[in-house]
Formats: sequence, C-alpha cells, structure tokens
Amino acid sequence: MNSTHSSPVSIPSVDYFGLEIPFLAHLGVVPEYAKEGKALISLDLKPEHLNSFQVAQGGVIMAILDFAMSAAARSTFNHPLGATTVDMTTSFLRPSRGKLMIEGTVLKSGKSIQYCEAVVINAAGEITAKSSGSFMLRAK
Repeated sequence: MNSTHSSPVSIPSVDYFGLEIPFLAHLGVVPEYAKEGKALISLDLKPEHLNSFQVAQGGVIMAILDFAMSAAARSTFNHPLGATTVDMTTSFLRPSRGKLMIEGTVLKSGKSIQYCEAVVINAAGEITAKSSGSFMLRAK
C-alpha cells in the first residue's frame, strides 16, 4: 500500500478582529467589523460550500453564525483572545445562496458568559438562518 502526503495548501492570512483563523480564511469569510457587542462578516458562497441541493451546507452556515456571535462577544470588552462556544442552537429558515451577510449581537453580557444571537441574511434581505449561543471569553 502506498501512502502519499500532500504538502499543506497555503492559506492567506486574514485578520479576524485580532485573531488568525485559518478555517475561516479557507472558507473565504470576510471580516467587516466588530465593535460594541456587534459584529458583521460576509461570505460569497462558492461551489465547495454547497450541498447536493446546491445550497449552503449546514455546517458552513453554523460555522459562520458561530464566528459572528463569538466576534460580537469579544467586541464587548475589546477582548484580544478568542471566545469558547458553550452552547449554540441554530434554525435554518430557508436555503442560503449567493452572497451572505452575517450579523452577530450580544444580547446580555455577564461576568463570565456572553449571551449572543446571529442571523444570516441573503442578497434579497431575507434571513436564511438564525442562531443563539453562549460564549465564554478565553482567559489569558
């Protein structure tokens, strides 16, 4: 049996509000802003993001919702480190296609946990998915 190892693909470095996140760079996520408990990111869907129905695969949608909420959580305190997802619930409301905008918002800022929500919005201005979650800011 022959084992071949491919060399790692070079992924461009992107500043995700002070963090380097290769997975998001690989997806093509574009950071727009994160400040005062709100975050906005975008993703222009490509064929590799799609499922057999030719719409965004659910895991891609959950990944971008998760990041939008964690970026919003970090922005509340200008936290330089990451945020750990404690829990997350997602609802898929309609198929996601084309260019997507993802808005994350902190609903309640606790001493150790940030309670957040996020929505995915398509080019027609429709919400295609929504999520809520709890995030713990990473300690130094």
